[in-house]
Amino acid sequence: MGIEHKTRTQLVAEAIREKILSGEIKAGEPLRQAALADELNVSRIPVREALLQLESEGLVNFEAHKGATATQLSAEQIDEIFDLRALLEAELLSHSIANLTPRDLLEAEAILFDLEEATAAGDTESATGKLNAQFHSKLYSKAQRPQTAELVDVYSKNSERYVRMHILLAGGINTAPEEHRTLLELCKNKDVEQACAFLKKHITGAKDDIKQLLIKMEQNHK
Repeated sequence: MGIEHKTRTQLVAEAIREKILSGEIKAGEPLRQAALADELNVSRIPVREALLQLESEGLVNFEAHKGATATQLSAEQIDEIFDLRALLEAELLSHSIANLTPRDLLEAEAILFDLEEATAAGDTESATGKLNAQFHSKLYSKAQRPQTAELVDVYSKNSERYVRMHILLAGGINTAPEEHRTLLELCKNKDVEQACAFLKKHITGAKDDIKQLLIKMEQNHK
């Protein structure tokens, strides 16, 4: 029963996460546990556990007398999240590159091809979600730094909503494919210093684009 219950909670978390990331649930919108339980055909217990999980990812906020809400998008929050991602992901990559096999690199290229196809087709859910994460994860896969990898996973989920915004609204759909291709070539060449520097630039560049967009959006709402 423990395994089944954990699986149900995970599925509920994935369903609610997708609603938040896709914009179906807006920032600041209340997350009614009873309504979500009815919609997803589960009891309130896995919904509550899923919301707590999403809180740890930065997608949900619990407030006294208000309950759970989808977190607000914030230009200030972006700096910390993306700067941490740049540091941690470059650390993983630096330890992984020398250990990447020809097969690893071929698999990374195959994922990148699917990612490019999704981007070209306008499938932003695939381009900013699983495929993007799979591509980066493959390049970091031989780092042998499990705790760092765990932190990267948390911050990647925390920033996915911002990444989607970058792809859809801040020009990322035009720049991301070429940047991913450059990163892969640097990894193929085993150029650790250049690859890590480029990865940091890739992440902080997205941060700057999203911040400009958010600041503009915040000004327009004043």
